[in-house]
Amino acid sequence: MTEDIIKTRLAFLKPTQFRLENESDLHRGHKGNNGGEHFNLFIVSQSFEKKNTMERHRMIYSVLEDLIPNKIHALSLKTLAPDEL
Repeated sequence: MTEDIIKTRLAFLKPTQFRLENESDLHRGHKGNNGGEHFNLFIVSQSFEKKNTMERHRMIYSVLEDLIPNKIHALSLKTLAPDEL
């Protein structure tokens, strides 16, 4: 299951909060979707401290890039450091 793969691969960030929602049902028939799923990720990690949004997103995409676009068609990210809650 793609959700399990994502969670396992992002474990290196040692998140204090992690919420992954599969929103694929909302996007069935979406033009350009070759079957990949749509996800919404909320993650809080100490690893994000002193990193800007782009750096945080790169950390995530670097470990998921082989899943895009076949398993993951869209990934919405909300990345926070603990002191930003």
